[in-house]
Amino acid sequence: MPREIRTLGIVGGGVIGSGWAARALARGLDVVAWDPSPNGEKALRDAVANAWPALTRIGLAAGASPERLRVVGSAEAVAAAADFVQESAPERIELKRKLHHAMAEAAPADVILGSSSSGLLPSEIQEGARHPERIVIGHPFNPVYLLPLVEVVGGRQTAPETIKTASAFYASLGMKPLHVRNEIDGYIADRLLEALWREALHLVADGIATTREIDEAICFGAGIRWAFMGTNLTYHLAGGEGGMRHMLEQFGPALELPWTKLVAPKLTDTLIDRMVEGTQEQAGGWPIKKIERWRDERIIRILQALEGADRDTGHPTYDPRPGTF
Repeated sequence: MPREIRTLGIVGGGVIGSGWAARALARGLDVVAWDPSPNGEKALRDAVANAWPALTRIGLAAGASPERLRVVGSAEAVAAAADFVQESAPERIELKRKLHHAMAEAAPADVILGSSSSGLLPSEIQEGARHPERIVIGHPFNPVYLLPLVEVVGGRQTAPETIKTASAFYASLGMKPLHVRNEIDGYIADRLLEALWREALHLVADGIATTREIDEAICFGAGIRWAFMGTNLTYHLAGGEGGMRHMLEQFGPALELPWTKLVAPKLTDTLIDRMVEGTQEQAGGWPIKKIERWRDERIIRILQALEGADRDTGHPTYDPRPGTF
């Protein structure tokens, strides 16, 4: 029988790790964390504090408190003290493998070791690990404390029970687990985002659009629809009464046209400068923490609007689990 998860272990306290910590704390869990950087503890606690107003807005569980965060001195200490570990180290396979090997030696055999990797193969992380069957990818999206999606990916040696238990745990944190059935680089969401990102870089590199214009093209167009029905259902509606079949028959030939560039552009100094200058202009001088709070407010309002629409129409955008939002 899976152990009850009362303490979440966090290895790596950056943007993603701190987001996991904030979400778990808001759900009334204890969190034990480690980050190797000299300023790691302060940065982690500051990030949780910055997220807390948004989490308070959407509702805290009984006993939820930032004071339930404890920082320790190593990944092994985290693994020994936690009921579930979420590693959020930089995307370097050697580093992740080393951390998981160390955690596997220290953790009880029934503690699941999750990784927040955004595209590495879990089978590569598992190589040589003790109890590789309990290693699984749980890839979240930023900000982790608000966005519900988490991609759950198993490797060749991951036990089916690990995937089931990890998915249930993520759901208990108010998340929407998406099981990626086949192990693949980049999983599902990042492969889609990467295609859009490459095209955006080409548009800037070729002088077609600025970073602001590209963002506005998304925010005031497809992005609004994507919030509740995604690309495929959108195109199903584009086909009228004939649905997706008519859409593909009518617009499918356009796929042969060279509208997009799938190969990434070269990151020249000129392109980098354009991207940096464009996004700095968009930021308007606001510091990152202020932009994060601005972003959080808008995410909350979108989630609340979708939740209200789900209730009114009886057609849920997401699974109607209690506490999803």
